Parts: sequence; structure tokens; C-alpha cells
Amino acid sequence: MPEGDTVHQSAHRLHTALSGHPLTRSDLRVPKLATTDLTTRTVLDVTARGKHLLTRVEGGLTLHSHLGMDGSWRVYTPQERWRGGPTHQIRAILATADHTAVGYRLPVLELLRTTDEHHAVGHLGPDLLGPDWDPELALRNLRADPERALGEALLDQRNLAGIGNIYKSELCFLLRATPWLPVGELSEEQATRLPTLAKKLLEANRDRPARTTTGSTRPGQRLYVYGRAPRPCLRCGTPLRAADQGDPTRRRPTYWCPTCQQGPTP
Repeated sequence: MPEGDTVHQSAHRLHTALSGHPLTRSDLRVPKLATTDLTTRTVLDVTARGKHLLTRVEGGLTLHSHLGMDGSWRVYTPQERWRGGPTHQIRAILATADHTAVGYRLPVLELLRTTDEHHAVGHLGPDLLGPDWDPELALRNLRADPERALGEALLDQRNLAGIGNIYKSELCFLLRATPWLPVGELSEEQATRLPTLAKKLLEANRDRPARTTTGSTRPGQRLYVYGRAPRPCLRCGTPLRAADQGDPTRRRPTYWCPTCQQGPTP
């Protein structure tokens, strides 16, 4: 599941493979961009912003993509076989003489003027892995709606950008608060620790091939709670629990320990 660290890894791979080179192939497989041709344009930069990817090319254009729940960008050399999924799932192909970047299952793919990038990402809060990171602003954003459940507030990219469903559950566990605890009921210590802890988790995983929040790389012990119910909590041994959280159209599986975490539950 792509989260802020995964998207930054994708941006780094794409930037390394494409930037500074002219495109020899451009195939954007969405109706609005079916006739768009970016060939001969040099890729200037690929940048992550929260969970969004911005591929800037000469001529003042930016290809904006979002990975959604299961999208991905894969980079191949000319000799490699494409393994990211069946052909009908390909939404974008960008190639240079030495590499081909293939975007699979991208729910968002649009071409913008680079000067208009704010239309796509201007609503986002401070990026946990970006140069605009501001922990005080992130905390003010979270506290702006004190009645909102902590888990839902963390997933709202307008508060802080980069947290997905996995980090939501893991952060709540590390803060010892259930995901249903209203933000306003966090202790001062929990609240002030939250932005620093979130950044620490994402930074620790931005260059890892496999995500871990526990520090362990052993199978089944990489994460404290996410995806582990009803197995025992790594801290206290209590069977972990799982439930959906969010409005009916965007419910997300959520995991917690009923002993280690304090606050309301479903």
C-alpha cells in the first residue's frame, strides 16, 4: 500500500532514471491525454509531494500522478521484462534511451502547466518528507478539529501529507491512543510528540525495501499492530483487534491493542 515513504522512493527511482534525458517514448493511456506527445522533451525533475508524484518536463509541463491504493511506477532497462501487471493496467509509459518508466493502475494521471501545480497539491499540509515540513503547523492543523477521531485526522492529507493507513495504526499504537480517540483528548505530551514521531517513522523507512516500525526485519514482527489481528501484541501479549474506520465510502481497516492503547473503540 503506497504511503509517503513509498512515494518518495518512487520519485527517487524515476528521477534517477529519467531526469536530464529526452523522452524517446510517451504513451499516456487515459482518454484526456490519448493524443498527448511528450517525446523529445527532456525530463527536468521528478518530485514527491505527500502521496503525489510530479514529473516535470521542459516546456513548462508537469505530469501529475497519484498511486492511490495499489498503483505503482516501475523502471526497466531495455533488456528487462515488464513485471508490474497485465498490459491493460498500464496507464503511462515514459522512456529514454536507457530506461523505461511504466505506471500501473494509476487512478490519477493529468498534465498540468508547472506553474499550476498548486491546483493539484496546494491543498496538502506540510510534507513529512519534504522541504516544507513544519511540525508546529501540522499540529495546529490536527488540533483545528478537536472532536475528530485521531485516525481520521491523520489520514487527512490537508493536515499533514504522507501518512496512510499503515502508519495511522502504527502511530496510534506508539502514542498509546486508540484511533477513535478525539484529537482534543490527546495529552499535551502525546500531541507534541506526534509530528516528530510521524516524521521519524517515515524517514526511517524512506530508503528501506521493506517497511518496519518496530526496528525488526523478521517476518511477522515488522509492524506493531497493522495486519496482525488477532495475533498477540508484541508489547503485552493481548490479542490485537481490527475494525473499519471512516465514513461508509472510505472505510479503512484499522488495528489496535485494547490493552496498550487508551480511548474509545467501535
